[in-house]
Amino acid sequence: MAHRSRRESEHRRQRAELLAARHRRDVTDPESQRPSLSRYIYSTVRERIILGQYPQGSRLPEQRIGEELDVSRVPLREAVPWLERDGFVHSRPRRGAVVARWDAKSIDDLFDVRLSMEVGAARYAARQVGLGGPMDALDHALAEAQRTVAGGDAYAIAKTSTAFHEAVIATSANELLIRLMQSISGRITWLFFLTSGLPADEAFHDHVLLRDAIASGNERVAESVAYAHIERDRQPTFDAMRDRMGG
Repeated sequence: MAHRSRRESEHRRQRAELLAARHRRDVTDPESQRPSLSRYIYSTVRERIILGQYPQGSRLPEQRIGEELDVSRVPLREAVPWLERDGFVHSRPRRGAVVARWDAKSIDDLFDVRLSMEVGAARYAARQVGLGGPMDALDHALAEAQRTVAGGDAYAIAKTSTAFHEAVIATSANELLIRLMQSISGRITWLFFLTSGLPADEAFHDHVLLRDAIASGNERVAESVAYAHIERDRQPTFDAMRDRMGG
């Protein structure tokens, strides 16, 4: 029985290492997957929406995008369902794709989903580390976050902050959680960027605390730290977004 338990523990450790390695590859080498033209368009349009080049509530300018990226409308229209799936646009009859608006409900919904996913993920990550799982993804993400906070680029800070939260999910070694996180990580980055006036050093300090809590292997401590970190930002996010929210 003890031998079987050790074998299962080793299997979980190896799986966690593979998932962490996959996460590091995706973060550090986005070209490794050779994205299709539609995927490239998706990534470019998503970034421009986040940066405000295509404003909330505006019609997605298909012709302009096609001219700027030198692509036909076919791959662009293939990318639109991905943008809609991830909450960046809404399809409107006779209007085409319209850039999504942030409102009170969409902010609350995102925070609620993050609490549901990330608090549990922090617990499972601590469990994996306690069983010998790797910390590589978290350590790498934390180092990148520290570098960008020092640099002061709001978009880079938003991306690496999101990457840290993705690393928590990756460290949990739960493949379904990893896939679910992929569907909301873009909106997390968008909201982080829009609220970039909030103190980035405080968020980074919270990340250090969460990393240490997971490293301790104490599941309950990791849960508590993750919950406090996410929930603490809810009201400041509403305050920062007051003039940016649609009706």
